[in-house]
Amino acid sequence: MSVVSETPQKITFRRYKDGDSKVRNWSDQIFQASYTHKCPTYIQSTPPCQGSCPAGEDIRGYLSIVRGTEKPPVGKDGKPAMSWQEYAWRRLTTANPFPSVMGRVCPAPCETGCNRNALEDHVGINSVEHFLGEYAIANNLGYSTDAAPTGKKVAVIGGGPASLSCAYQLTLKGHEVTVFDDHEHLGGMMRYGIPGFRTPRDVLDAEIKRIIDLGVKTRMNCRVGTDITLEQLRSEFDAVFLGMGAQAGRALPLEDSAAPNVVTATAFLKAFNDGRLQHVGKRVVVVGGGDTSIDVATVARRLGHLEESKPTDFEQAISGQMAHDVAEISVKQGAEVTLTSIFNIDKMQANKHEIEQALAEGIHIRGSLVPIGIVRGADGRATALRVCECEAKMVGGRLEVKNIEGTEQDIAADLIVSAIGQAVDFTGLEEFNNGKGAVTTDRNYLVKGQEGVFAGGDIIKPHLLTTAIGHGSIAADGIDNYLNGMDLEKRPKIDAHQFDLMRKMIEKGLDVKETHEPLRGTDKSNVAIHNFDDRSDRYVIPHDKLFMGHFSIVARNKRNIVTLDAQSALGNFEDRLGVLNQESAVAEAKRCMSCGMCFECDNCVMYCPQTAVFRVPKAKATLGRYVDTDYNKCIGCHICADVCPTGYIQMGLGE
Repeated sequence: MSVVSETPQKITFRRYKDGDSKVRNWSDQIFQASYTHKCPTYIQSTPPCQGSCPAGEDIRGYLSIVRGTEKPPVGKDGKPAMSWQEYAWRRLTTANPFPSVMGRVCPAPCETGCNRNALEDHVGINSVEHFLGEYAIANNLGYSTDAAPTGKKVAVIGGGPASLSCAYQLTLKGHEVTVFDDHEHLGGMMRYGIPGFRTPRDVLDAEIKRIIDLGVKTRMNCRVGTDITLEQLRSEFDAVFLGMGAQAGRALPLEDSAAPNVVTATAFLKAFNDGRLQHVGKRVVVVGGGDTSIDVATVARRLGHLEESKPTDFEQAISGQMAHDVAEISVKQGAEVTLTSIFNIDKMQANKHEIEQALAEGIHIRGSLVPIGIVRGADGRATALRVCECEAKMVGGRLEVKNIEGTEQDIAADLIVSAIGQAVDFTGLEEFNNGKGAVTTDRNYLVKGQEGVFAGGDIIKPHLLTTAIGHGSIAADGIDNYLNGMDLEKRPKIDAHQFDLMRKMIEKGLDVKETHEPLRGTDKSNVAIHNFDDRSDRYVIPHDKLFMGHFSIVARNKRNIVTLDAQSALGNFEDRLGVLNQESAVAEAKRCMSCGMCFECDNCVMYCPQTAVFRVPKAKATLGRYVDTDYNKCIGCHICADVCPTGYIQMGLGE
C-alpha cells in the first residue's frame, strides 16, 4: 500500500493567537442587565447608486467631495493640491472618462436605485456629473499617469465607449495601446449613433482628446478583418480587445423590408451625423420603443421635409450617395412623425424623460402595435406600415407577443425606420461569433476559448453607453493581469470603484505600518483606529438600514431643460440640457445620504450616554475615520447605531 504524503497548508488566519490557552465563549455574556459585549463596529457598505451604476462610478465619493465632507489632499505648502471641483472630477473619472457626455445621455439607473427615493426624490447624480464634466472642459483638465511603461502592447478594435474606456485604463497601467477604427473619427455610437444635440461634438471631442493625450495611438479608417488581419494583430500585439460595437441595424422581419425607403435606425442616424441627411419625407414612421427610436423620431422632427424634393433624395442620402444641398436654400416644413412600440407607452424601454420630450415636440407615440407588413406602391417604394394591436409581455426572460385579430390598420409613410435592435458585423472576424450574433465572455470579459482576447460593449449585448464603459474598465483589469502573468482574479459580487481608507490615510500623510488579519479588531491598530470592515464588495445597504429620521425633505435642484413644441423643434439642433451652477451642484450633493459611509454628522458622539464614542484627533482623522470608540466605556446600548443616518455604525463583537 502506498502512502500519500500531504504538503502542509500554510494557515493564513487563526482566530486565536500563540499563547492563547482559554477558549472564550461570549454566548453567555452577550446580554446582561447593564452592559453587553456587543459594541459599535464601523462597516463600509456600497450605496445602491453605485451598485446600480454599470460603469461602477464612486458616486458617493465624488458627491462627498462636492458637498465638502471629503477635502482635497494638502500639498507641501499646506494648501490644497487642487480645487475640490478637480478632486471630485478625478474621483469620478477613475471609472468613467466621459462625465460630460454621460451626464447628458445616461438614463441614470443610479438615480433609480438612490435610497433617497424612499424619503421624497432621488439625488440628481447625473446633473452633478454633468457639472463636473463641464468644469473639467472649461478648465482644460487632463489625465496623467506615473505608471512605468511595461513594454506590453494591446490592440483595441473599435473606437466607441467600451474601447476608449479600455484604452484609457490600460494606458494608466503603463501599457501601450493602439485603437483601430474604420471611421474617420473616434466615438463610435456616441458620435455616429446619437444626434449631436444630445452629445455636442465639441464636448465629445474634448473628452476623447484627453484619452489620446495620454499616449494612446490610433489607426483610423482601418477595419480589422478587412484592411488588416487578426493574425497580423496577434503577431504584433500581446493582447486584443474587441469593442467594435453593434453598428449594423436590424431590418424589420417582414416581407418587402428591402424597399428603398425602409431603412435601419443606425443607417438613418449615421447619415444625419455625417451631415448627408438634411430633410426627410412628410410622413415618417419609426418602429421601436427604445432610446434609439426616440433619437430617430426627434431627428426626423427637426429635419422636417421639403415639398418640392424628390422622394429618392433622402433615400440616397441615407445610402451615402448624395448630400442635401437643396435644403440650405429651400423652406422646410414639419414632418409628421409616428413612433410605434409593441409595448404600452408606460412600458417602453426608452428613458421616460425623453418620451415626455418627444410627446411635447408633437411626435405621435402609439403603443401596443406590432408591424405585420409593408404596403408598397407601383414604384416599389413603401407607402405604409401595416400594423395590428397586440399584447406584449416578458415570460421567463423571453418576449411573447399576441396579435389581436381584426385590428389591422395601415400607417401612411414616406419613410419607415426600423429601430428594433442592432447587429455586429463579423466580416473577417467570424471566429468570434457565438452563433447568436454576439461574443461570449466570462466575468473578466475574456473571450471564451481565445487566449489573450477580451471583449466588451454592444458586441456582447447591446445596452447603455455607461454599460460599455464599465465593460472596458473591467476588461482592462483582466488584460493587465493576463499581461503580468497573473491568474485572472475573481471579480467581486459588487463590481464598483469604492472609497479606499488606506489611500485616504496615505493622502493625509499618515503612516500605515501594519495590516490586520481578517475578523480581528482594529481598535488597537493604526490601520483604522476602530473596529472597521470594508464590506462594499458584497453588500449594498438598503434604506431600511439607515436612520431616515435624520433627513429632512429637500427639493431636488433640477437642471434647466428646454422643452420644444412641434413648431420650435423644426431646425433646432441646440443642446436642450442646461448645466447646474456651482451653488446648485453643491446643494444637490448635500442631499446625498452617504449610505454606508460616515459623513461626520456627530450624532453618535452627541447621543452616546457613556461618552464612549468620541472624535478622532484632527491630526489623525480622515473621512471614514472620524469617530472612535473607547471600548472600556461602551456598554453596548446600541444608541450610536440607532442614530447613525448612514448605517455606517453596526453592532458587533468587539475584541
